[in-house]
Amino acid sequence: MLSEYQQFFTGRPTIAIAQDLLGKLVTYDGPDGKTGGYIVETEAYLGENDSASHAFNGRRTGYSESLYGQPGDIYLYQIRGHYCFDIVVQDPNEPQGILLRGIEPAIGTDLMAAHRKMGGVNITNGPGKLVQALGIHSRSLDGRPMETSPLRVDLEHFKIPREIITTQRIGVNMQGKDGAKPQRFIVAGNPYVSGMRKRMMDLEKHGWKD
Repeated sequence: MLSEYQQFFTGRPTIAIAQDLLGKLVTYDGPDGKTGGYIVETEAYLGENDSASHAFNGRRTGYSESLYGQPGDIYLYQIRGHYCFDIVVQDPNEPQGILLRGIEPAIGTDLMAAHRKMGGVNITNGPGKLVQALGIHSRSLDGRPMETSPLRVDLEHFKIPREIITTQRIGVNMQGKDGAKPQRFIVAGNPYVSGMRKRMMDLEKHGWKD
């Protein structure tokens, strides 16, 4: 039987879960301290029928095996030298996932800046950047249930987006049948969204409701 925590990550469309994750707090209790931030950008990957998914056409390897786990499990993978953090959603053997693409730093912000060796929005405005900022440098957490992991999404502490914008995903093969589908979700105006233009940034409230 699924726990109440796991139930958040299944039983409804992955696209709905990806939008509901916006504003939730992701935290990591790392060896050098606790870090975390509010999720401002997600992408939904819909499994074996999604041409941009690691499981497209039933592709299943040891590397991506975690995608076939329980809802709320961690799928940590590496691409072009950077680690990325996916959350497994839906039932076991239904390999759908949600990629975290951007977070707004909120806990251990100085430590996050030290991990990235920089300041400003570039600390966490991309999937590889946010994982590095949190202090994760390996796949050791891959396959772990978030509920009992040092890396987890806090479902009880969150901000509410004023507006959610839906766009095409970034960095996927646009020639694939699903490449152009609108499966990326962002907090409108948040400066930590990847590629957010300065003129579109809400520098006062960062796109959150009061």
